[in-house]
Amino acid sequence: MRIQFKTSYDHDIRLFPDRHSLIVYGALIVLALALPLLINEFYIGEVTNVLIWAIAGLGLMLLTGQTGQASLGHAAFLAIGCYTNTIMIEQGMPFVLAFPLAGVLTGIVGAIIAIPALRLHGIYLAIATIALSILADDIIVLLEPWTGGVSGKFPDVIRLFGIEIERWTMPVRFYYLVLTVAVICTLFYRNLLRSPLGRAFAAVRDSEVSATAMGVHIARTKAMAFGLSCMITGWAGALMGYYAGAFNNETFSLVISITLLMMIVIGGLGSIHGAFFGAVVVAFLPQGLSILKDGVLGGGVAIPGLETGVFGMILILFILFEPMGIYGRWLKIRIWFELFPFARKDMFRRQKSYLKTERLR
Repeated sequence: MRIQFKTSYDHDIRLFPDRHSLIVYGALIVLALALPLLINEFYIGEVTNVLIWAIAGLGLMLLTGQTGQASLGHAAFLAIGCYTNTIMIEQGMPFVLAFPLAGVLTGIVGAIIAIPALRLHGIYLAIATIALSILADDIIVLLEPWTGGVSGKFPDVIRLFGIEIERWTMPVRFYYLVLTVAVICTLFYRNLLRSPLGRAFAAVRDSEVSATAMGVHIARTKAMAFGLSCMITGWAGALMGYYAGAFNNETFSLVISITLLMMIVIGGLGSIHGAFFGAVVVAFLPQGLSILKDGVLGGGVAIPGLETGVFGMILILFILFEPMGIYGRWLKIRIWFELFPFARKDMFRRQKSYLKTERLR
């Protein structure tokens, strides 16, 4: 059993709760750096895909999991980040400037859109963001001189400090680039949670009335959450464009937005780990189903809607039996082993509660 002995209030806002966590995450970083030496280039590409989805998941997690604002329109911000990065590089801007600026501009657009949209709550906000995702498709087609319309665009080779990086011919270099962005976004998210702004996000998520009573400016906090969420999502969109090698108005569809939301629910809402666990499911589920289908039915047999159906079934099972997602299940298993033999089943019994203050909405 591990016991955390806290001697200061600063212990609650440490970057790592204890030395054991520091060692574990340090070992994960070392493993990630050594991964190209352990697996072939095909699986390096799959792990890169997981990291890109995880970055997008972190963006949506900041808004939905941390602030409690449901969004089904984040595919639009993936598209904004992707097209903005590609257009700026085509205009002669180096990648080292275009890539960060693409995320910042996406965040600014998201904050502006949030001003009217975040006056809505729950299902109404979700509907508004769905409309945004559908509208982005039409805007991309209308802005054909810049976006290429239905023909789409082909991103150039990344040139970073004299080094060329390309997803297909140099997958290891591209993997290290995506890994660096993923680590930076994760550290940014973690430090944000430790800040007063991160505490304000959690207060708004739990009860807007109570947060207002504590002096939190609800509209400003929501707008900042939306902007920061869209900034991270914009970076993920730029990397998705490089990973795909070509993109058009159909690349970032409403299905991507729905997949993102289901991904963080399955992984575990409100946690950084949930974004990565959900990304593993999203990235490897199609490969696993393909291998299983070929083994059972043989090659060449196509089953329309198989991936969507299985993914939806997994989501339903998690909502019914494990609302905290994969990370929640892992926490329960870890706590059970740490408290053994004193752990009891009722420790994890779900409590049905209702905040009376939310009736004033």
